[in-house]
Amino acid sequence: MKISDNVRMVPVPEDQPMRPTSTNIYIIGQRGGQTLTIDSGEAIDKFRWMLRGYLAAIDHSEIGVAAITHHHFDHSGNLKHVREHLKAEIAVPENGVKLLKRQLPKDNEGVKTYVDGDTIDLDGGVRVQVMTSPGHSVDSLCYYIEEEGILFTGDTILGNTTSVVGDVNSYMASLRRLLELPNVKVLCPGHGPLIRDTDDAKARDRLEMYVAHRQMREDQILEQLQDGEPKTSWQIMENIYGDSIDKRLRRAADGNVQAHLKSLQKSGVVRASRGQKKRPNPATVATNKAKDKANRKIIQKGKRLDKAQRAKILAQQENPPTDVWKKPPTYQLR
Repeated sequence: MKISDNVRMVPVPEDQPMRPTSTNIYIIGQRGGQTLTIDSGEAIDKFRWMLRGYLAAIDHSEIGVAAITHHHFDHSGNLKHVREHLKAEIAVPENGVKLLKRQLPKDNEGVKTYVDGDTIDLDGGVRVQVMTSPGHSVDSLCYYIEEEGILFTGDTILGNTTSVVGDVNSYMASLRRLLELPNVKVLCPGHGPLIRDTDDAKARDRLEMYVAHRQMREDQILEQLQDGEPKTSWQIMENIYGDSIDKRLRRAADGNVQAHLKSLQKSGVVRASRGQKKRPNPATVATNKAKDKANRKIIQKGKRLDKAQRAKILAQQENPPTDVWKKPPTYQLR
């Protein structure tokens, strides 16, 4: 999908409520040349083939640099694959390296790090600014092409829902910083559709809506505590959200409530009891760990068998059907 002469979007369809509509990969730079990608998707075939197919069939480009918006696996899972198979340089947030141990190539080969204020200069005069935007995650980055008014937001801003927040104070500061950008016309989210300036609304309106939404949630949480009765975050979440959200999003909603409560606790508005965690049964932990290990082995064996079966089918296409004929029929003219 073309966004501008220098920016394309590859939306990979999703059916998970935590990844509404699509997980998006962005390609920046001139077609046919070395490009920058932002995010690379989860380490499964549909992302790999979607990206490689788009590059080969439509974009006719190679990836020079593969960057990410943050360490979460649905955005960074394919970094090893992109390095190994597409020979791209890997670019990650400096404070995200420790969080990316599973996703990065061995010995961090071909990996460079970005910090706030860095720029990525591409052919054709395309200049991409790197901005830290913590809140959704500690290592969240946004990328900004000021000349074109295009802002790549990762999970800081989503296309058709609000986002999960890890640290409310950091998140609100990030949103207010994005609101100060001088020329935002298109928001390119990590999930869901683009948010563009139209005759009826501006991309900036979505940023303002996110700020207002988080303030609304805080007000709702404070209202829930007005009766003086102690409540768990889950009870508050249920009272606020009710049946308005998909049940599969309840843990995420509870996480957002907890993030607000931590912020209110820091500011002295709310106090919390210590709570008491369950003590895990060592035998149960060991049993579950063994089961997980056994299941991983089964999954890996299944993958190897699937790969071998595919290779066998390909080999059958290339060789005579000796598995069918002991002596195949021959043909000649009458």
